[in-house]
Amino acid sequence: MRILALAAALALAGCATTYELTLMPPDRGVTYTGVAHDNGGGEGPISIKIGDRAYSGTWVQATPSRSSAYVSGGWGWGGWYHGGMGAVYSVDNPQGGQAKALLTAPDGSGLRCDLRINYGYGDGLCRDDSGRPYDVQIRSVPSS
Repeated sequence: MRILALAAALALAGCATTYELTLMPPDRGVTYTGVAHDNGGGEGPISIKIGDRAYSGTWVQATPSRSSAYVSGGWGWGGWYHGGMGAVYSVDNPQGGQAKALLTAPDGSGLRCDLRINYGYGDGLCRDDSGRPYDVQIRSVPSS
């Protein structure tokens, strides 16, 4: 039982990922940075610094990057099922996993982000309270 618990803990620890975020407004060549953590459950903390404002909050996965299903088959006659085979198939979402992030700064201002991640990389769009957009690049950080 202890071995099973240890194996489960190691498997869950391997699912955690950290992402670097780079943001750029459409009218200036300046970049801003942020970081998002995936705890392995499709959500986690996120923080972004734009100028003097440090936003922090959480992100939640809305659509996974992969879907899996069990497909079974069989043979029979006369309406009777006499056996069969099956397999689990996994299919990529061509749009990547989609997430929504809601962040606030200590002064009460907000930042809303729509993010897409697939195989450790992605993109997105954030908007501040005034509606100013920021393009987002997302890269997973190798674990050390």
